[in-house]
Amino acid sequence: MTGQTTGMEIELRRSEVRFGSFQAVQPTDLRIAPGEFFSILGPSGCGKTTLLRLLSGFLDPTAGDVLIGGKSMVGTGPSDRPTALIFQNLALFPLMSVLENVAFGLEMRGWSKVRRRARAMELLETVALTEQAGKLPAQLSGGQKQRVAIARALAVEPAVLLLDEPLSALDLKLRQHMRAELKQIQARTGITFVYITHDQGEALTMSDRIAVMNHGRIVQIGTPDEVYDHPDAAFSATFVGEMNVFDGKVAAGADGFARIDTRLGQFRATNPKRLADGATTLMFVRPERMRLLDAAGVAENRLAAVVQRRDLEGAYSTLTLQAQDQVLTVHLQHLGGADQLAGGGDAGF
Repeated sequence: MTGQTTGMEIELRRSEVRFGSFQAVQPTDLRIAPGEFFSILGPSGCGKTTLLRLLSGFLDPTAGDVLIGGKSMVGTGPSDRPTALIFQNLALFPLMSVLENVAFGLEMRGWSKVRRRARAMELLETVALTEQAGKLPAQLSGGQKQRVAIARALAVEPAVLLLDEPLSALDLKLRQHMRAELKQIQARTGITFVYITHDQGEALTMSDRIAVMNHGRIVQIGTPDEVYDHPDAAFSATFVGEMNVFDGKVAAGADGFARIDTRLGQFRATNPKRLADGATTLMFVRPERMRLLDAAGVAENRLAAVVQRRDLEGAYSTLTLQAQDQVLTVHLQHLGGADQLAGGGDAGF
């Protein structure tokens, strides 16, 4: 694509946002590499959209600094930053054609009609919408509208593209399709993407790295594999994916592992924080790491439970188990003919 812009580095230095006595964003240090697809993941009200407003220029930090491409952006408005923002509602102009929507930013920058039309058509080809150039937004599908918004944002050649939950209004299959398209567009353009979402599937599927956010604070930053397989905090463990949680106490620890005493028995688990003997802790087990055991199954990490319910999810079945007073979840690959799952038995991990 001609006119391609290389993505810029983003840096927050002890950036914080307060609204009166309310601390929306705690003092935050963050660095996003040029050309990175970086997601900020968290529940509603955690501060992720406020963080995006800091980057876009709609809000200045109460304290600290925001740098893009090594330059401080404090006091610099949205139109003077090397960024473009795609809103959750897309904000397309309903009475403008697709072509006019894409070319709008270029018209504001004083490009000639011939030049901006050529650039808009080039971008519509990039997002596979050339044949829709003359249509109004109301004549498009949800996915097509999304691609128009992307093309319009790319038209001004930003170094950083900011996306505020842009797929939330789409149905599941279209969201999955658009995830792949966004990732492909980001790879082709080399632009730095900062993607805001509460959908863990989106973050895990598309991101180079993820920042997990809660109560105005980033609690973990890592690759999708790191965040999912090695959560740093209890919130990361429970918010990103499903998790079975066991209250316990370290009985003995050695070589990065520990024996954990719980009310359901003693289990062996990794001990990455090197907790000392006697320490109170939480043990986390993913549902897909658990399985049903027969009488001849392994003895370690085994517990007695009753299967209460089976829900078919397509590729896998979700089993709800009752183990004394605790409800557990197990994910099993669906191979068919597994409906006879009732009564007592053992589970393990």
